[in-house]
Amino acid sequence: MTRSGDLFDRAKRVLPGGVNSPVRAFRAVGGSPFFVARGHGSSLADVDGNEYVDYVCSWGALILGHAHPVVRAAVAQAVERGWTYGAPCDAEVELAEEVRRRMPSLEMMRFVNSGTEATMAAVRLARAATGRDLIIKFDGCYHGHADSFLVKAGSGVATFGLPDSPGVPAELAHLTLTAPFNDARTVADLFHKHADKIAAVIVEPYVGNAGFIAPDPDFHPALRLLCDRHGALLIFDEVMTGFRVAAGGAQQQLGVTPDLTTLGKIVGGGFPVGVYGGRAELMHRIAPEGPVYQAGTMSGNPVAMAAGLATLRETARPGFYEALELRTDRLVAGIAAVAASHGVPASVSHAGSMWGIYLTPGPVRNYDDARQTDTALFARWHKAALARGVFLAPSSFEAAFVSSAHSEADIAFTIRELDAALGEARGG
Repeated sequence: MTRSGDLFDRAKRVLPGGVNSPVRAFRAVGGSPFFVARGHGSSLADVDGNEYVDYVCSWGALILGHAHPVVRAAVAQAVERGWTYGAPCDAEVELAEEVRRRMPSLEMMRFVNSGTEATMAAVRLARAATGRDLIIKFDGCYHGHADSFLVKAGSGVATFGLPDSPGVPAELAHLTLTAPFNDARTVADLFHKHADKIAAVIVEPYVGNAGFIAPDPDFHPALRLLCDRHGALLIFDEVMTGFRVAAGGAQQQLGVTPDLTTLGKIVGGGFPVGVYGGRAELMHRIAPEGPVYQAGTMSGNPVAMAAGLATLRETARPGFYEALELRTDRLVAGIAAVAASHGVPASVSHAGSMWGIYLTPGPVRNYDDARQTDTALFARWHKAALARGVFLAPSSFEAAFVSSAHSEADIAFTIRELDAALGEARGG
């Protein structure tokens, strides 16, 4: 037995499914997960000595790659000063100022410990500010594991949601309306039916939790117009896209300004951090200035703040995003060519260094389209790619990422090995 196999057996005796986040169990692609010994640059090494070019990048958090020396030094310096205070520190002010400089729509913000915390707080604030209870989310968009977000569409495209997990009260699920991504007409219909009850529309501006789905050019402007017309707030969940698809996130890329934004992943440099923020007049409602309560023992953690600040400063170097996007474009074009050479229908696209592939002709505009992907072929491809040293997300419905640590040699290696792996997967 491998060391990873032994660890997985032990883990299953003390952790549900042997993991601390479901997708890590590899159930969507079969087989067992490998256990990481260390990460360095663009690669992960497992406990059995195997090495993989990594396109998961801690689910998008590591835009600089693993163990970047600048971030490592910032973290070491922070730890020397102590790793939690329960009191304010200068790093949280500096990071907030850097975030606001990059995303001016966040006039004020609050640091929390995860993307889930950030989206929970943003929705609570939206409900308080509008005096309304309903929210609209989109099929296939994931906003964390809070009860309000674990909701899927019913039989109609404009129905009230139903609980998507046991333990979510139906009464709470009924406060979440759902619509297909890229379908502003359905959102307009929901506003027509419930206009005076809808507090907010929350959306991943580029979907990353159903695979990668780009928005139609007129989709987000339409959401902005509908929210303005009906007095609701527009919330961009940029936990994944923030500082990833562009220096100023998706809102800069799309030219649409939300009322509230949630951030995570890159903003903490790979440490547990979340942010929610927006217009100052909204954020003044948060305690202790206002009545909307939210708190956290570890919020503004000095080590996480140092890692996030070091990361954002590195990504601010001239040409950083342009070089990263060019490298991603080469990878995506290469994968599309590989699929075509094997006669496999594929839809491959990216925004900045965030990318995804569906094994279906496309176009993929929403979650229903995404579900047409060939999950069985992807599972075989994933297994063959892993055996050849390429780590793709262990699910057909997750976005992938390129970091600044990925070299041209990494890209060439990946395309070559994915080509061979797809041949093996088709043969299987």
